[in-house]
Amino acid sequence: MSRCSKVQLFMDFIMSDYKSKLSTLADKLKGAPPATPIQEVHPVKATPVETEPSSRFNNWIPKSLKKRLKAYAAENDISLKDINIQALQEYLDKRIKVNKE
Repeated sequence: MSRCSKVQLFMDFIMSDYKSKLSTLADKLKGAPPATPIQEVHPVKATPVETEPSSRFNNWIPKSLKKRLKAYAAENDISLKDINIQALQEYLDKRIKVNKE
């Protein structure tokens, strides 16, 4: 028997053993319940549909204010973007009312 045929026989043996072990593992995984708990999925609040195009607005704020904003957003399940939009709209609505009077 030549060296090439011995190597080929050895490789065939290794591959068949590998395939059978892989098949056995796959069967075990299919039949066994998961060992770790599956994460629960919580729906995210739907953000309002924007009727007008958006643009970027960058500004610098104190770190303490940003920390408070992030905590509020997490507790109330609202995005920082939505908080900023609402705050700016309320600010301008208040200022415009005062100026008109």
